[in-house]
Amino acid sequence: MNHAENRVKKLFGIDIPVIQAGMVWCSGWRLATAVSNAGGLGLIGAGSMYPDVFREHIQKCKAATSRPFGVNVPLLYPEMSVLMDIIIQEGVKIVFTSAGNPGLWTGKLKEQGITVVHVVSSVKFAKKSEQAGVDAVVAEGFEAGGHNGREETTTLVLIPMVRDAISIPLLAAGGIASGRAIAAVEALGAEGVQVGSAFAAAVESSGHENFKQRIVNSSEGDTQLTMKQLTPVRLMKNKFFHDVIAAEQRGASNEEMMKLLGRARAKKGMFEGDLEEGELEIGQVSAMIKKIRPAAEILNHLWQDYLTTKAKLCR
Repeated sequence: MNHAENRVKKLFGIDIPVIQAGMVWCSGWRLATAVSNAGGLGLIGAGSMYPDVFREHIQKCKAATSRPFGVNVPLLYPEMSVLMDIIIQEGVKIVFTSAGNPGLWTGKLKEQGITVVHVVSSVKFAKKSEQAGVDAVVAEGFEAGGHNGREETTTLVLIPMVRDAISIPLLAAGGIASGRAIAAVEALGAEGVQVGSAFAAAVESSGHENFKQRIVNSSEGDTQLTMKQLTPVRLMKNKFFHDVIAAEQRGASNEEMMKLLGRARAKKGMFEGDLEEGELEIGQVSAMIKKIRPAAEILNHLWQDYLTTKAKLCR
């Protein structure tokens, strides 16, 4: 992965093939800037931003770094055409899309000279993404935090299957918070990685301090995939999580589930720091994250650990 011809480094113009995931309520301009300035690729997460806030974060990012950065846009966003107009007007060069059909916007973005990457959780959607003309794919195993694939395929199984099915550059995501994990997915066929949970707990993350502390205090088994009847999402266990499980067990309708979710549950938990009533989206790998550190230190540590692991394997 540190080879000079690495396709991910070349595609984005970065030094280290590590992408910081565009996470709701955590991935603002400060985090994206810090990761990009340290040699990786920072992403602004549009999923929790109104259009004017999104534009502001892009402008602040442009002012704070001369390095490449990108945005992540969930394609289920209600004002998608407005966001896409902002991306084009502001001259954003790299767009990661997720949670939707890559065929809808890839062509229009490519016409503007924008590099497009789509996040998938299955071989089927990886193939569809390549057919839609994306430049690369992120294959995300179900260890990952937040919204997840219905197939519940783990990263270890997903990456080699996707690698065999597509020819474009492949990034691995889900359960990656160490250099050992980067080396492992490289062996499976990935050319780079996307890291979420580790950066959610970064100093520059816009997540609430309570949420960051909850991440670093978490243990194995503290997260679980839930809300499968609506859209699967991995959550940290708290009062809200147990309310959701209880509703599912009594056979609550989709309407009741939507009402329980209400509006801004993720904002309440991750951004405002309500650890009981809020939705806390984080990956299984949170159990490995033990302190809140600057993003550059996280990236540096990941890469040094990767190089050390590779050296051991090559003896």
